[in-house]
Amino acid sequence: MLEPAPDLPESESVRDQIVYEQPLNERMRAFLRLEFLFRQARHHLNGRTAWETRAALSSLIDVLAILNRGDARNEVLKEIERHTSGLQRYESQPGVDRTRLRSVLDSLAKLRDGLNNAGKHFTQDLRDCEFLSAIRHRSAIPGGTCQFDLPDFNHWLSRPYKRRRADLDCWLATLEPLEAGVNELLWLTREANPLRHEVAVDGMFQQNIERNSSCHMLRIALPAQSTLYPETSASPHRFTIRFRIWGTVDTRPELVTQDVSFFLSCC
Repeated sequence: MLEPAPDLPESESVRDQIVYEQPLNERMRAFLRLEFLFRQARHHLNGRTAWETRAALSSLIDVLAILNRGDARNEVLKEIERHTSGLQRYESQPGVDRTRLRSVLDSLAKLRDGLNNAGKHFTQDLRDCEFLSAIRHRSAIPGGTCQFDLPDFNHWLSRPYKRRRADLDCWLATLEPLEAGVNELLWLTREANPLRHEVAVDGMFQQNIERNSSCHMLRIALPAQSTLYPETSASPHRFTIRFRIWGTVDTRPELVTQDVSFFLSCC
C-alpha cells in the first residue's frame, strides 16, 4: 500500500501539492478555458520579443473563438446572481464574518455592473477589426500566420514593443469585465469546499453526485513530487477517478493497483 498523504492545512497543500481540476458542466469548462487563456495572454504580454507578442495575441484570438461559440457574458452574469443569492442567505446567520461577506457581495455587485455597462455586444469592436479577423482566419491553418501569409501582421510585429503593447492593452481592456468576472467566480468556486483526505482503493475512487448538488468542479490534489496523476470521468450522476503511474514520454502510463491517498474537493 502506498504511504498515506498527511492531512495538510489548505495553505500548505496549495504550496506543496499539484491540483488537477475537472469541470462537471459546460459553463465551468468554458470558465476554466477562459481563465487559462487570459493567464497565458497576461504572461506573454510583458515579453518584449515578437515571438512573445505572437503568443499573447494567439491567446486573445482563442478567447474570441470561445466567445463566438456562446454567450459567455450572460453565463457569467447568471453565476454572479447564483453566488449572490447564496451568500445573502448567510447575512442573518450567527457567527458569520459580516465584514468579509459584505466585501464579497460588493465585489460581485461591481462585477455585475461592469458587465451590464459593457453591454451585450462588448466584443463587437474586436470582431469588426479587420487586422484581428485576418489573423483569426489564418490561425486555423497550421503555420498560417507566417510572414508570407500576413505581411501586415509581420510589419506590426516589427514595431517597437511600446506600440505593440499599447494595442494589446487596448484589446484586452475590452475583455476586462469578463476576465474579472470569470476570475472571481472561479475563486469563489474553489473556496466553496476545502480539500479533504480520501483513499482510492486499488487506485480507483467513485462517488455519486446528488441530484440537487451544487458541485460544479472537482479538485484533486497529490504531493508535488508524486509519480501519480488522476484520470477523471464524470456524468451528471457520478464521477470516477483512476490513478496512473507516470513514467517517461516514451512509455505508456500504467494503472495503479494499490490504494492511493489523495485530497479531493467537490465545489
